[in-house]
This record gives sequence, C-alpha cells and structure tokens, in this order.
Amino acid sequence: MEIKWDIKKGVDTYRQISDSRLKAWIATGRIKPAEMVVWRSGFSGWRKAEDLEELLPYVKRWERKQFQRIGRKGRARKEPPIPKRDIKNILIIDDEKDLCDLLSEALVSQGYQVSSASTGREAMGYLRGNRPDLVFLDLRLPGGDGIKLLSRIKNIDSKIIVNILTAYGSQEAKEKAIRLGVHQFIEKPFSEEEILRSIRS
Repeated sequence: MEIKWDIKKGVDTYRQISDSRLKAWIATGRIKPAEMVVWRSGFSGWRKAEDLEELLPYVKRWERKQFQRIGRKGRARKEPPIPKRDIKNILIIDDEKDLCDLLSEALVSQGYQVSSASTGREAMGYLRGNRPDLVFLDLRLPGGDGIKLLSRIKNIDSKIIVNILTAYGSQEAKEKAIRLGVHQFIEKPFSEEEILRSIRS
C-alpha cells in the first residue's frame, strides 16, 4: 500500500495525498518549494518538503528545470554555479544583530571562520580586503537592496558562493538572483541544520 501524506498549502489542507502524486506535484512545480508543509505518521510535526531527504530530489528536479528554462532564454546558466571546493571562510550580511550573533556562534562551533556585516557598506568594506568562500545575504538591508549587493559581490569575484536569507522572497526577486548566480534561497526562520546542509551542498 502506498504511503499517504497530509499536505498544507496556505489556509487549505489536503488530506491523504499519495506518495507518488506528492512527488509528481513537487517535480512539476504544481507545489513549489517553501509554499507548503507536509506531515505523516512518524513525524514530530509539519515539515517543509525541501527539508526532507526523501522529497529533496524532487524539489531539486523542479529547480533544475527552472535554471534550464531561464537558460534557454539566454539569461542564466543551465545549472547553478557550485564551485567544487571546501568552505572555510563565511560572511553573514544581515541587519538583525541577534541573528548574526547566533548564526556566527553556530558556524564557529563547527570550525568555520565567520565575519558579519549589518549594511551593504560594511559588507563592501570587508570585501575590499577579504574573499569569503560563502556569503549568507539578506535581501532587505538598510540603505540598500540585497539584489544590487549580490550583483556587486559577483562583480568582485564570481567564484564567491552566495546563499540568500530572506522572509520576503518574491518570485521576481528569486529570478533576478538566479540570473546573478545565487546558489540557494533559505527562508526565515531557518534552523541550524538547514544552514549546515546548505554549506554541505
């Protein structure tokens, strides 16, 4: 007998969706990343589909189709840029000091060298003398647009991996970020495990 899932999208709840149908809906984009949560027996609560190892391949399949679709229009590479190298130095750009402190502490405890900036100006000052392997970038920053800052970072060094942290991720902003070479989007609030998983990927 096939596994059944409960899925919740917005205020609507659909009960008992079959495993094959759920995976097909994710892979074809009928259900997009970060717009629904799932639950089934054995879970401690509702989870994002992209947080579950068994559903992640179907989320990735949809994401690859988006890169290929944009690439055919001549606006992006067919695959997201994923440099094959170890991540050691990380820069966090976010105006929420508490978030920066907590995230820095978690990453330092895992052996990473971490710096942070709360504005675009601070970030550019840091980048004038340093080249992080990975940047976690908030889309909304005081006195500047995160997308513009992403463009400036990529102009400085296209090999810097940039992951977007945001609670305001519109589809238009995501498409702009994809064209500029962003690697991943991480929705706020996020867990430490989500951050570490994004680094491992």
